Amino acid sequence: MTVKKFNLPDVGEGLTEAEIVSWKVKPGDTVAINDVICEIETAKSLVELPSPYAGTVAELLVAEGITVEVGTAIIGISDNAPGETASTSALAAPLAEQPAAPSAAVPAPTAAPAAEQVFEASMYGKLPADAGTSDGGPAGGPLVGSGPKADAVKRRPRKRPEGATAVPAAAANTAPAAVERVAVEPAVEPTAPANQTPGLAGLGATVSGIVNRVLAKPPVRKIARDLGIDLADVVPTGARGEVTREDLVSYQSQRDAEVDQADKFWGASKKPQDQRVERIPVKGVRKATAKAMVESAFTAPHVSIFVDVDASRTMEFVKRLKASRDFEGIKVSPLLILSKAVIWAAARNPSVNATWVDNADGNGNAEILVKHYMNLGIAAATPRGLMVPNIKDAQDLSLKELALALNELASTARAGKTQPSQMQGGSLTITNIGALGIDTGTPIINPGEVAIVAFGTIKQKPWVLDGEVIPRWITTLGGSFDHRVVDGDLSARFMADVASILEEPALLLD
Repeated sequence: MTVKKFNLPDVGEGLTEAEIVSWKVKPGDTVAINDVICEIETAKSLVELPSPYAGTVAELLVAEGITVEVGTAIIGISDNAPGETASTSALAAPLAEQPAAPSAAVPAPTAAPAAEQVFEASMYGKLPADAGTSDGGPAGGPLVGSGPKADAVKRRPRKRPEGATAVPAAAANTAPAAVERVAVEPAVEPTAPANQTPGLAGLGATVSGIVNRVLAKPPVRKIARDLGIDLADVVPTGARGEVTREDLVSYQSQRDAEVDQADKFWGASKKPQDQRVERIPVKGVRKATAKAMVESAFTAPHVSIFVDVDASRTMEFVKRLKASRDFEGIKVSPLLILSKAVIWAAARNPSVNATWVDNADGNGNAEILVKHYMNLGIAAATPRGLMVPNIKDAQDLSLKELALALNELASTARAGKTQPSQMQGGSLTITNIGALGIDTGTPIINPGEVAIVAFGTIKQKPWVLDGEVIPRWITTLGGSFDHRVVDGDLSARFMADVASILEEPALLLD
């Protein structure tokens, strides 16, 4: 019997460690090449790890919840038949000897947005009747980025629903010809960092939904109706992209875990206070996010500006898109129009779509890399922390293609399946804090970029139009910029351009 050891690989660019989140196999199981053997959490995302060998699982060398360095042996796979292996209990002994990882309590979800919230029902709550939506959805829908947890059982490989359009898979490292290098004098003195509030970017959000009509067998549809589950909110894993019974069970368990536990939160007062403290290890995505946010806040001098926008025509445009046959089965929200607006405005103000590089030539001289492509990042608050996947070469997508890409990005993030490559090479980020009912905020710039736009909630407010006070759909945009690259007048022009598209989407047709 030959036992081959599989070492933890580097599944991203320069990752050094990962946590074993869950094993999908046990000693004695037969596996084929590319069968998923476990899920690992890196500093960037949750990743399914395929088996490089075919054979029988001989032993699991690392327990769930343990963080190990890249190159560490995590599983042994023998090339013999299952009957020739040692007993399961003996093979599992190394696993039992390892210490269990401390568990973190599941946080209670944030309250659902107010009635005037105007984003997609499946992610943000129902639209007001005046907004013209016909989409149903559970009242007080789940938080942006939340979704079913990965099942503990082995499942068939996920397949894209038939007819779905894939997100462009352009490489994050774009060819040098698409990047303009601007030399910067070494004597530049950055202004003092603005007093930022870390974490607002974590409120970022995105649209959700399934691209085409949800596929499910009648018994599954009945179970969903009985449980009050909108099938569009469930990530399908069936062979043809259909929602299965197991998907419903996984989704329901996640939803049950998110039930408000406020009445049980406070510890018994008779216990000493030091016994009423919960310790949550900082690791994985949360650890990487914290490090990146601190570096961004105290390295890039932030400057933030805000603008109120009459988005009534954007709301009318979204209503027409929902009724259009071309967009049938596609989730559409104002975020789609904002995304197009940001791409359009960046072309008119190129320096917002750039990167600052210190000591670019090795002699202390900095450079500004102006990117002639748009990898549009959408900040998503997921159960494992903030993730900012981006849509590669978003500038080349039509409005419909961009809507499909946003839907795909959202469903992948909610399922915790965002890959490290999808979060690399970003150009400019949108954080949709309006999904949680927030009017505006001062977001922290995503590391490697120089601008981020915060999209506040859209609600009806009194507005003066042609000398008359009338109700209009109003939103507030907030933008943060790296003042080393983006001056005050440039940031103002960029935000004004974005606002002009929300006020008159027809400008996109020019």
